[in-house]
Amino acid sequence: MSLPICETCGTQFAPHAGVPAHCPICEDDRQYVGWQGQTWTTHEALAQRYTLRLEDDAGVLGIGLAPAFAIDQRALYLQTDAGNILWECLALVTDEAVAELRARGGVDLIAISHPHFYASMVEWSEALGGVPILIHEADRAWVQRPSERIRYWSGDEHKLSEDVTLIRCGGHFPGSTALHWKRGPRDGGALFPGDALQVVFDRRHVTFMYSYPNYIPMKPSDVRAMRERVAGYAFEDVYGYTWGRNIIGGGRQAVDDSFDRFLDAVAC
Repeated sequence: MSLPICETCGTQFAPHAGVPAHCPICEDDRQYVGWQGQTWTTHEALAQRYTLRLEDDAGVLGIGLAPAFAIDQRALYLQTDAGNILWECLALVTDEAVAELRARGGVDLIAISHPHFYASMVEWSEALGGVPILIHEADRAWVQRPSERIRYWSGDEHKLSEDVTLIRCGGHFPGSTALHWKRGPRDGGALFPGDALQVVFDRRHVTFMYSYPNYIPMKPSDVRAMRERVAGYAFEDVYGYTWGRNIIGGGRQAVDDSFDRFLDAVAC
């Protein structure tokens, strides 16, 4: 059965009679409905118009749609002591991408930062052999295609191994999550924050927004809470949500400086 995919955010929905009337994710203040109104596609239609690019992004295998589609996030393949993790998800799955991941050792679990990147997460899980999908329970209501593959975690930290921890940052969404990899992919470790904090174009800072496309700043109280939650984690690198938006080297200091810069800018 062809399942509807929103063309603006890339989220795949559960089976419907026809197509849904609305995309709740796009109608929320953090996102937007396309300028031509709500439009839909399917996985089959995407496969006719798009391919997946698999390329190195600062020492990590990145996967993204070509040409760009919807929000244009890229997923990352992380080979850690917690297993091989697909961080974030995409609207399209291809046999070629699955074969490449299997050749590298397969995928043990999918972890996703927040609802804007849920995409075709169940499609990916099934293509990879039914691997679990980890998302924070605070964002359960935003799941548009429920599945037994989805495992909801709770609290502010979810330790997957000695090296890998999921951190609930909040702010952008209540369950917005960052992945911390203590000893990888380079010496000094890395933070993969999705949109909880977003690497900006100068690649020397991050910023904190409730809505990135609609330019609604995050509440200062949420930014301070996020700062407390990530305070105990060391990292040299910060990997942003899309190609090349990374801070390689000095990432911890860049994030700390960015907390100060943002809070100073919004101070009353």
